[in-house]
Amino acid sequence: MGKPSTQRRLSDNEALAKATQLRVSPQKLNVVAGLIRGKSVETALAQLSFSKRRIALDVRKVLQSAVANAENNHQLDVDQLVVSEASVGKAFTMRRWKPRARGRGARIEKPFSNLTIVVRENEERE
Repeated sequence: MGKPSTQRRLSDNEALAKATQLRVSPQKLNVVAGLIRGKSVETALAQLSFSKRRIALDVRKVLQSAVANAENNHQLDVDQLVVSEASVGKAFTMRRWKPRARGRGARIEKPFSNLTIVVRENEERE
């Protein structure tokens, strides 16, 4: 046998993609995620393509993965997709030491983040 499958946490018109351990602080990643929340996928991809932030490239990859999941796994219409959720979480923080004057050491923190993007298919309004 096997263990029973769990219920799907999203509705039938939603698809999800995650990225873990992105090497950026959650505060900086949330600024980029805020650019695409609530926008259509086409607009969001254009916004991320022309963003000057370094992490925008990784956010764009995750958004494209969510669109591919919607199309291939859930048979949703790509033209009707909207970014319904873009949540950022804290992963872990590497701590390093940098030598300073008089034998002291200063702590350097290198934070990592998690990103979850959910896309939803909007129904056509006539």
